[in-house]
Parts: sequence; structure tokens; C-alpha cells
Amino acid sequence: MKKIFKTGLALAILTLLFCFITSDLSAQCPMCRMSAESNMANGGTDGRGLNTGILYMLFLPYLLVATIGFWWWRNRKNQAEDMKGTA
Repeated sequence: MKKIFKTGLALAILTLLFCFITSDLSAQCPMCRMSAESNMANGGTDGRGLNTGILYMLFLPYLLVATIGFWWWRNRKNQAEDMKGTA
């Protein structure tokens, strides 16, 4: 029980830390948008690369959650099998 509490506390602290760190980074979004728009207006392709980068950034949290979910499911399944074997 203590291990679950410590893990939850560590996760909460990391979440708060990441929330405070990203506040400075959000100021760059309008600059990137203006740069991509002016590049696309002049016939460039930087906007497509920017969109691909955004898709990668959106994909990674889902991949992380899916990996953690699979790991949790596999451990729970193994625990259930171990309980059946000892009973």
C-alpha cells in the first residue's frame, strides 16, 4: 500500500512540475504559426514538417499510456495466475 502511495505522490509531483515548466514554452506557438504561414505563402514546405512534428508530439503520450496500460495488465494477469497456482 505504501508503494502505491509513493508512486502516486511521485506521479503527482512530476505532473505539477511539467505543468509549470511548459508555461514558458507556450509563448512560442504564435511565432511558429506566423513563420509557417509566411513560408507556405512563399511556396515553402516547412508547414508540412511542422504539422508532422505536431502529430508526433500528440502520438507519444498515447503510446506512453498504452505501454503503461499493457504493463499493468500483464502484471495483473501474472499475479492472478500466481494466485491460482498457490491456492
